[in-house]
Amino acid sequence: MSIASLWRTRQQRYSLQGETCPDCHQAIFPPRDVCPYCSEAAGPLHTMSGRGEVYSYTKMLNVPDGFLAQRPYTVALVKLEEGPMVTAQLTDISEEDVEIGMPVEMVTRKLREEGDSGEIVYGYKFRPVFAAAD
Repeated sequence: MSIASLWRTRQQRYSLQGETCPDCHQAIFPPRDVCPYCSEAAGPLHTMSGRGEVYSYTKMLNVPDGFLAQRPYTVALVKLEEGPMVTAQLTDISEEDVEIGMPVEMVTRKLREEGDSGEIVYGYKFRPVFAAAD
């Protein structure tokens, strides 16, 4: 990924920044020029809560270059509280403990190293919501 591409997508990768359609009020992620629900102009920017639940998941055994050191890992389809579905790697949990409907929250973590220079690419993953300490 080029430096320019990393810079342009940093908000949606680090803080789940999407949009809310001013016409139909649907939450949109990632940001788009046109609302996929009503086809009107999308906007304004909206930062998602980062909370949601596991809608579906799978264990990844055959993985793309850059992710070989992490395999096997679990990828989930997460339904955010605001509505959009996000595909992301799960972290801080073993695959045997993942359940559909399990509450999760977004965290920023290392995704992979890229190129000869070993550029580290960070982005969002999801982890189980931990009980608050009393």
